[in-house]
Amino acid sequence: MEEMAPSGTRFLNYVRSGLYHIVPLGYDHILFIVGLYLFSNKWRPLVLQASLFTLAHSVSLILASLNIINIPGSIVEPIIALSIIYIGFENYFKEFGTPYRNFLILGFGLLHGLGFASVLGDLKLASHGIILPLLAFNIGVEIGQILILLGCFCFFGYWFREKAWYRSRIVKPLSSALALVGSFWFLSRII
Repeated sequence: MEEMAPSGTRFLNYVRSGLYHIVPLGYDHILFIVGLYLFSNKWRPLVLQASLFTLAHSVSLILASLNIINIPGSIVEPIIALSIIYIGFENYFKEFGTPYRNFLILGFGLLHGLGFASVLGDLKLASHGIILPLLAFNIGVEIGQILILLGCFCFFGYWFREKAWYRSRIVKPLSSALALVGSFWFLSRII
C-alpha cells in the first residue's frame, strides 16, 4: 500500500519511523542522549553534540545502506552498551568537557548508526531510493533526540540546574544509573 502513497506521505512515514525508533524503541539511544544532557545542560554544547551524533549515525547508515560497511549486531550492540557506560563514567567523574569529547561523540554516533542499520530493510530503500528515506528517517531521529533533551530540561534541568547540589543529587546518581544499565546491557549482549 505504501508503494502507491505520494512521496510526501512516504516522507512523513519515514520521519515517523525514525522518531519511533528513538521514542519509544531506542532505549540505548535515549540513555546516550540523557547522558549528553547530564554532562552539559547548556543548549549550545548540547545542540552541537546531538548534531554531531546525528551526523555520525547518518554517515554510518548511508555506508551500511550502500553495503560499504557491514558489521554484525553481535559486535555493534555490545559496543553501543560500552558507549553508554563511558558516558555515565565521564559524567560522574568529570565536571568539564575535554577537547576530545566531540570526537568521541562522533565515534559513538557511527556505532549507534550501525545499530540502526537493521532498520534499513524496513525502509524499503530499493523501491524508493536512498536519499528520501535516510533524510526523513534522520529527521525523525533528530526530532526524537530533541524531545528527549526537552524532557530532560523540563523534568530536572529547568528546576534544579542552578542548585548547588545539582551535580551531587542529579548528575552523579543518574550517571551511575546509566553506567549500571549500560553494564547490564553489555553483559547480556555478549552472553
